[in-house]
Amino acid sequence: MSEAVLEPPIEESAIAPELPKPGGIAGRKKALLIWGGAAVLVVLLGLGVRYIFWSAHHETTDDAYLAGHLHPISARITGTVQQVLINDNQHVVEGQTLVILDPNDYKVRLEQAKAALDAASRRADTAEAAIRSTSQSATAQTTQAQGSIGEAKASIQAAKAAVTAAEAGVPRAHAQLQEANATLQREETDLHRYQDLYSKEQVSRQTLDHQRASYQVALAGQAAAQDQVRQAQAQLVAARQGVVRTEAQLTNSEGGLQSAQATVLEARVREGQFAIAQAAVAQAEASLQNAKLQLSYTIIKAPVSGRIGRKSVEAGQRVQIGQPLMAVVEDHPWVVANFKETQLAKMRAGQHVEVLIDTFPKHKFYGHVDSLAPGSGNEFALLPPDNATGNFTKIVQRIPVKVVLDDDSVRGYENLLSPGMSSVVTVTTR
Repeated sequence: MSEAVLEPPIEESAIAPELPKPGGIAGRKKALLIWGGAAVLVVLLGLGVRYIFWSAHHETTDDAYLAGHLHPISARITGTVQQVLINDNQHVVEGQTLVILDPNDYKVRLEQAKAALDAASRRADTAEAAIRSTSQSATAQTTQAQGSIGEAKASIQAAKAAVTAAEAGVPRAHAQLQEANATLQREETDLHRYQDLYSKEQVSRQTLDHQRASYQVALAGQAAAQDQVRQAQAQLVAARQGVVRTEAQLTNSEGGLQSAQATVLEARVREGQFAIAQAAVAQAEASLQNAKLQLSYTIIKAPVSGRIGRKSVEAGQRVQIGQPLMAVVEDHPWVVANFKETQLAKMRAGQHVEVLIDTFPKHKFYGHVDSLAPGSGNEFALLPPDNATGNFTKIVQRIPVKVVLDDDSVRGYENLLSPGMSSVVTVTTR
C-alpha cells in the first residue's frame, strides 16, 4: 500500500460548488449544470459590459421609415386623353413622355393666334407708313409755308416802301405842274404883250415868233407836268394795291402754315395709332406664345426620373385642369428616423448610420446623418399642443432626423426601396 499524504482540513463553506462524489451519475449532472450556469453568467456579464460600452456611443430607434420625393402629375389643360405611354410601377426617366392629350383644338387656336398676329403686324406697318407719309408732308408744307411767309413779309415791306415813294412823288408832280402852269401863264401874257407891240410895229415878227414858240414850249411843259401828276397818282394806287396783294399773300402763307401744323397734329395722331397697333402686335405675340404653350401642354412629360405610382388615367378619358393623373416617386429615397429628444445630445450631421429595413432583414444599409429637423413633430402638427392650459404633462418628444443612404450600400436595391418602408436606424455618435 502507498503511503497516505496528509492534507490540511478544508471548510465546507470554502468549497463552491460542492463536487459530486466520484463515480456518481447524479453528481456529474449537477456539476455540469453548475459549470454551464457559470459559463452563461460569464457570457451574459461580458455581453452586458459590452452593451454598456456600445450604448454609450450609439443611438437606436425603430421609429423610422423610408421617405422620398413624390411628384404629382396633373393636367395643365382640359382635354381628352389620346395615349397613355406608361404602366403602373414603371421606371421612367426625366423628360420621358407619359400622356398625350388630343392636340387638335389647340392647333386650331395656334393657327388663329398666328392669323391675328399677321393682321396686327399689317395694321402696324400701315400705321407706320402713314406716319412717314404724313410727317414728310407736314415737313414739306411747313417749309413751304414758312418760305412763303418770309417772301410775303419782304414783299409787304417793298410794297410799303413803294407806297411811301409814290406818296412823295405826287406832291412833287403837283409842284412841277404848278410851276408849268405859272410858266405857261407868264408865256401867255408875254405873247399877248408881244402881239400888241407887233401890231403897233414896236417889235419885229421874229421876236413875236420866238415868244409864240416859248408859249408853245410852256404849254407842252404844262401837259407833261399834268401827265407826271397822273403817273404819280397811278403809281401811288398801284403801290397801295401791291401792299394789299402782298398782305393777301401773307395771309395765304399763314393759312398754309396752319394747314402744315394741322398735318403735324395729324402725324401725332398717326403716331398714337401706331403705338396702339404696336400694342396690338405685342398682345397678338403674347397670344401666340400662349397658344404654343397650351399646345405643348398636350404632351405630359416626367419632371424627374423615378417610378410611376397611383396611376389613374386611361385613353379616352376627359381630364380637367389640375386633375391628378399619376405620381412619380423620385429615385434615391432617404430615411426619416424619429429619435427621442434625450438621444440627440451627441448626434451631429455627418455621423455614420446603420439602417436595417424590415423588408430586407438580412441586408444592412449604411449612410450618414444629413440633418436634424428644426422642430418636433408636435410643433408641425395641424393642432399643436397648448402647454399653457395648466394641465401640462411632460412627454418625451421625438425629433425627425434625416439619414441619407450611401450609394454603394443601395446598389442592387434601387428599384426595391419604396417610401414608407419601416426600418431600424442606429447612429454612431462617437
